[in-house]
Amino acid sequence: MIDLHTHSMLSDGELVPAEHLRRVEVMGYKAIAITDHADSSNINFIIPRLIMAAEDLNRFSKTRLIPGIELTHVPPGLIFELIEQARELGAALVVMHGETVVEPVAPGTNMAALEAGVDILAHPGFITRKEAELAAEKGIFLELSGRKGHSLTNGHVAKLAKETGAPMIVNSDSHGPDDFLTAHMAETVALGAGLDISEYEKIKKEVNAFIEKI
Repeated sequence: MIDLHTHSMLSDGELVPAEHLRRVEVMGYKAIAITDHADSSNINFIIPRLIMAAEDLNRFSKTRLIPGIELTHVPPGLIFELIEQARELGAALVVMHGETVVEPVAPGTNMAALEAGVDILAHPGFITRKEAELAAEKGIFLELSGRKGHSLTNGHVAKLAKETGAPMIVNSDSHGPDDFLTAHMAETVALGAGLDISEYEKIKKEVNAFIEKI
């Protein structure tokens, strides 16, 4: 199992990174990213602390902790600047809080994130074909979410991703221990979005290849 979108106590999650990592290690995860919510007010607070946690904990855990960030409700005009800042601070991956149908995310967020080269566009809601085509062109992962509410548009996202060739990823968007996906539930999220087993296996291979590069 690999999950590249989760949250710790450094934003609105329930667990410190050590417990967060330990719980998924027991579940047999290969890797997990902590991608706490950030904007310009806290990005330079969160990333160095996640990097420190990863450096300490990865010496002792079978599961790799990847320090990332999720830019959240950032005005589209600030997205490029904050992605650059996140990478300069050392974030191993950058997630963008996409235009989910259950939150008032600013219109234009999906396109701005894709144009700026985010790694993962989380819960992108009713993403457009043009946006999905850009994700395919840039190799940006479109998320199929295991989180209540955000998951409502998984079928739409999967359909456009398949039609355009955009890569997909299944993430939990977990905020606490009850949110972590088992291997069976992650597969259920994928199949529930309209994928078949071979398509889900392809997703897992692509995600494995991605984390080997970061």
